[in-house]
Amino acid sequence: MSTMEIAGAFFEACEAGKGWDACRGHCAPDATFTAQAGALADVKTLQQYTEWMKGILAVLTDGTYELKAFAEDRERGQVCAFATFIGTHKAGGPVPPTGRTTRTDYVYVMQFRGGKITHMTKVWNDGYALKELGWA
Repeated sequence: MSTMEIAGAFFEACEAGKGWDACRGHCAPDATFTAQAGALADVKTLQQYTEWMKGILAVLTDGTYELKAFAEDRERGQVCAFATFIGTHKAGGPVPPTGRTTRTDYVYVMQFRGGKITHMTKVWNDGYALKELGWA
């Protein structure tokens, strides 16, 4: 598989909330994760992030995404995905279901080495999303 195919397969599995079991084959076992978002402050590994996504889709049960751009920077070993996540708070969560919907933009920057994702950065304004959902 090409880097773009690996990144695409990872992105689809992660965004569908399939968790680490479905994502691990595309990643180094010790793949790291960063985001400058309070909601993800304790998430340090890509395994933790894929499980976080699995959990958020149990709360935003209709969660989906619109992929806006997907690009590879071969020189730097990076693949970037820009999308909008759409989800309505219908079950569980930090407060009783609000019935409110978020449309929140985000970017994944996936770093590759040896045909595997070794690190991912998520660029996301979590405060905006939490406010739209009525959680903040």
